Amino acid sequence: MISFGLTDEQEVVREAMREFAEQVLRPAGRPADEASELPADVMQQVWDLSLTSTQLPESVGGGGEARSPITNAIILEELAFGDAGLGLAAASPGLFAFAVADFGTEEQQKQYLPAFGGQKFHAGALAVLEPSPVFDVTNLQTTAEAKGDSFVLSGKKRFVVMGDRAEHFLVLARSTNAAKTGFGAVDAFIVPRDAAGLSVGDVELNLGMKAVPTVSLTLEKVEVPAANRLGGEEGIDAARLIAGTRVAGAALLTGLSRGVLEFCIPYAKERHAFGEAIAQKQAVAFMLSDMQVEVESMRWLTWKAASQLEQGTDATKAAVFASRYAATQAMKIADNGVQVLGGHGFIREHPVEMWYRHARTLSVLEGVAAV
Repeated sequence: MISFGLTDEQEVVREAMREFAEQVLRPAGRPADEASELPADVMQQVWDLSLTSTQLPESVGGGGEARSPITNAIILEELAFGDAGLGLAAASPGLFAFAVADFGTEEQQKQYLPAFGGQKFHAGALAVLEPSPVFDVTNLQTTAEAKGDSFVLSGKKRFVVMGDRAEHFLVLARSTNAAKTGFGAVDAFIVPRDAAGLSVGDVELNLGMKAVPTVSLTLEKVEVPAANRLGGEEGIDAARLIAGTRVAGAALLTGLSRGVLEFCIPYAKERHAFGEAIAQKQAVAFMLSDMQVEVESMRWLTWKAASQLEQGTDATKAAVFASRYAATQAMKIADNGVQVLGGHGFIREHPVEMWYRHARTLSVLEGVAAV
């Protein structure tokens, strides 16, 4: 039987995350964006929720709870409802930790995961995007060439979230083995920050998400031992890893869009023009109605893809649908939000202009969160 209802546990998680988002993330969002800096106290409060550690094996200091992509998508939506930038930063540890938990060898898990069960916020970084006008994750320009008992990585990465402070980078690269194609040619390598040949760029200046530090990486024949290949000889299921990041991105965009909608509805009811609330104007009412429909549609597509991940089936197509639809509609919703507010939509007295910039930035990124 198909059910579209949440379990009692998921309802509790959803309400708790919504309360946290409203009370902690929403008030901190604008100051963080203005200062282009993550508030350390807020990140520590997020860490204290144990969103990452509870889903890691007990053998490495985690809580040992089974990871649920659906529940994680719900959490990400609520965090982004508070503030998409801070929500993205809050989710960053999972980029590295969840991949190692899913695909890493026992030795890799024992070496790298305990840090994510500590008392202080520990950032994770996944390097996926490249400086290319037409980026294709199945045809990466960053390469990994086998060399004896090691691999040599060469290439460039952009928009590496939390890369200014990450101790290790999980770098996706294309195997030079001619027998592999598509996702089968994609490997992941754990690269320490101090690796010879690795250059970490300055924090990038982005249109939105200004509080979230992103950096570029340049790998000039960076040699790492074969033990740093995630999954060892078996490698990774790159299609599943990327699908997880796409579902996470869709969840963040859904939460951001819902934030815009829920801000605009009371504003439209209170704002009067020509003797009546603008919500009574047909053009505005239809616009708000369309925004509601699209937010719901984004959520169902996201949950469908998350459900396939949870069931262990191929979620590639569903994740693409969810991420692309969310990216398109989030921009439309954010733009409509600016239109509903009129002139107020362009000033920083209201958060909609910031959310518009967040939507534009998040909609073009990939590999910035995981479920």
